[in-house]
Amino acid sequence: MTQKSTDIYPLGELRRDFPILQRKIHGKELVYFDNTASTQTPRQVVDAVTDMYYAHKANVHRGVHTLSQEATDMMERTRRHVAEYIGARSYKEIIFTRGTTESINLVASSYGSLLEEGDEVILSVMEHHANIVPWQLLRQRKGIVIKVIPMRADGSLDMDAYRGLFTERTRMVSVTHVSNVLGTVNPAAEIVAEAHRHGAVALIDGAQAVAHMSLDMQALGADFYTFSSHKMYGPTGIGVLYGREELLERMPPYQGGGEMISHVTFEHTTYAELPFKFEAGTPDYVGIAALDTALHYISRIGLGRIAAHEQQLLEYTTRRMIDEVPGMRIFGTAPGKAAVISFLIGNEHHYDIGLLLDKLGIAVRTGHHCAQPLMHALGVEGTVRASMAMYNSVEECDTFIAALKRVAAMLG
Repeated sequence: MTQKSTDIYPLGELRRDFPILQRKIHGKELVYFDNTASTQTPRQVVDAVTDMYYAHKANVHRGVHTLSQEATDMMERTRRHVAEYIGARSYKEIIFTRGTTESINLVASSYGSLLEEGDEVILSVMEHHANIVPWQLLRQRKGIVIKVIPMRADGSLDMDAYRGLFTERTRMVSVTHVSNVLGTVNPAAEIVAEAHRHGAVALIDGAQAVAHMSLDMQALGADFYTFSSHKMYGPTGIGVLYGREELLERMPPYQGGGEMISHVTFEHTTYAELPFKFEAGTPDYVGIAALDTALHYISRIGLGRIAAHEQQLLEYTTRRMIDEVPGMRIFGTAPGKAAVISFLIGNEHHYDIGLLLDKLGIAVRTGHHCAQPLMHALGVEGTVRASMAMYNSVEECDTFIAALKRVAAMLG
């Protein structure tokens, strides 16, 4: 590797913002390569959570006193920041949820209630269970038909097959932006445009994209876009649903309760305006305010610089894995993929590999990664998955490769 990661941005300074990276696991310095599951959280975000609890905690939107007004202002400032961050037209198009899973369930339940028996929803073979099961539940309730886009040998979607799935009954396309298993970056704008050409609505699951690439909902054209805070250096339990205002206006509420109402009698209820129509109950305004800090943190470093850093780590690590580790099998080789490497060593069990790597201080994910249909398509029960983030280093990649060699020798 001709250029060190530290030449791109001050990696050492950045890593000091993440105290957990200084931990030792089984006496070894931690190498955290499970970022696809959840990224670590910088001290600035944790400090924002603490500050909210210690200095600003009061229920939002419901009080005239100063603390309530402060908490409300911080939450709504975050909503506007999220809208700006992803290029939404209005803050009214930003709905706070508990995560990507709830965001997709909201759309499947609420927009799905407008579908009829026999209407078709197109998914892809590489979807996370969170973008499969909600549509299956809708199928049980409404009798919809689910169609699946296959993939090619390199882990890219078969776009010709995708175009051939449409009929006059196709109403929805719901596809991941970036595969959490393969790292494949799907052509989201093309997927959306094809859906619109057939009069269908498109949802894009952006859980694995939002911390790694710049987003512009106007350029992308998605009708719905979903993501989670904990995958972008923010708190857990916070998610975002972006929805086009005209669609959200048509949709019935997902849950009932406080905050989402305008007027209630025992005979009739009128609902609040967007975005509050879909935010029943007390929100996690503490976590939401801290998400604002995470967005500022990412923006300060720059998504372009983050992406370039992660790509260098991906290319370097992939090359060494193939060249130096006997029996290495990598799943997902589509061009332009994200910094995710799913692999096996020969026919060894993924759990055994992951357990041995943990003993060497390296955190990876093993199993089906909540994508069992994809595992079936790959012909395996599960894989080991290593995924990089802004704070990972070339030296950690070297440690990982050395560990893989040891594991291969032990299992061989």
